[in-house]
Amino acid sequence: MPAGAVRLVRSPLDRLLPADPTMRLLGLATLVTTMGNGLFFTVAALFFTRSVGLSVTEVGLGLTIAGLCGVVAGVPFGHLADRRDPRALLVTLTAIEAVGTLGYVLVHSFAAFVLVASAAAVCDRGASAVRNTLIVEVAPAGERVRGRAQLRAITNVGIGVGAAIGALALHADTRSVYVALIVADAITFAVAAGLLARLPRVPRAPAPPAPERPRARLVALRDRPYLAVTVLSGLMALQFGILEIALPLWVADHTSAPRAVAGLVLLLNTALVVLLQVRASRGTDDAPGAARACWRAGLLLALACALFAACAGLPAWAAVAVLLLGGVLLTAGEVLSSAGGWGLSYALARPSVPGQYQGVFNSGFAAAIMLGPLVATLPLALGVTGWIALGAIFALSGAALLPATRWASRSLAATTTPA
Repeated sequence: MPAGAVRLVRSPLDRLLPADPTMRLLGLATLVTTMGNGLFFTVAALFFTRSVGLSVTEVGLGLTIAGLCGVVAGVPFGHLADRRDPRALLVTLTAIEAVGTLGYVLVHSFAAFVLVASAAAVCDRGASAVRNTLIVEVAPAGERVRGRAQLRAITNVGIGVGAAIGALALHADTRSVYVALIVADAITFAVAAGLLARLPRVPRAPAPPAPERPRARLVALRDRPYLAVTVLSGLMALQFGILEIALPLWVADHTSAPRAVAGLVLLLNTALVVLLQVRASRGTDDAPGAARACWRAGLLLALACALFAACAGLPAWAAVAVLLLGGVLLTAGEVLSSAGGWGLSYALARPSVPGQYQGVFNSGFAAAIMLGPLVATLPLALGVTGWIALGAIFALSGAALLPATRWASRSLAATTTPA
């Protein structure tokens, strides 16, 4: 190296965050909030049952009600992002999430829990729709899916770090420690709101004349081809219940593998998503490429389900090997279906109202996340037949996205081509 030259060394954080300044700020805000989420998710169940005094049934019911509220939040907030500066709206929702998270500290009854959890879910799902709309506005068409992939990789890192810290606090098992972690989570939302406030403003088009407004509000909800794509993508997103619900119980009750292997598969999944999500987004910026990615993802997810089913009756060492291979295939299907879904959500939306379309797609995803744990119990209730049924859902949904995407593409072309 010549004398006086300076070696530029990129830190791991630099390699993780997007290079674009605007997307980089979104990435930093995502990293901060997901670290807080990792803290909260780790201690939430114990806090609500052991400290607040709710039953497991009450916690489950309350979260289901909150999930339903989150499902319906996407479309109205997406529509609002079409009419208002999405940056300001995202800052506001993130700040409200900070206050709402603090509200958990004051919960002492089931009614209060449902109220706070529902408000948090509405803000979270609304913020997701607004964030995705903001990406449409600030990122070039060919970089949107890559940007979403980077944010997802960052999300996994943040949750992993937060969960590791939260796990250490579980040993204390005291209300004061739980409250401290919830306050820390609230602080991460406040910090993220400050970071998001540094994003550039996004000018909006004036609202349409009053007679046109009702129809404008219903554009995305009346787009049947796009709704079909949203439903099929949502069916593929049911996969997210497997690692959390189906696999741990399947390993414990139906295989000879050590129970810890389910946690190992989860850690493997987290690491592979960080490493592979951005790479899996290549070629998914247009609708045909995104649909093909979903088709391949459906086959991989179905194969993973078949491998999980095959573990029953195998010797312990063979069961572990097959479970790990199934986990790799499940993750490959996960990153491909995520990238393909993002690509479809952007490529098939009308450019004039991106917020509405992102809101619809976000609501479909939220519904899948809410129903995922329930659908994931199919193998537990039906055994091998349940795994086959689950795999068929993924394979058929991925295959159906090919003609559904062609239908939606023709519909979009018909509405955007001048007469």
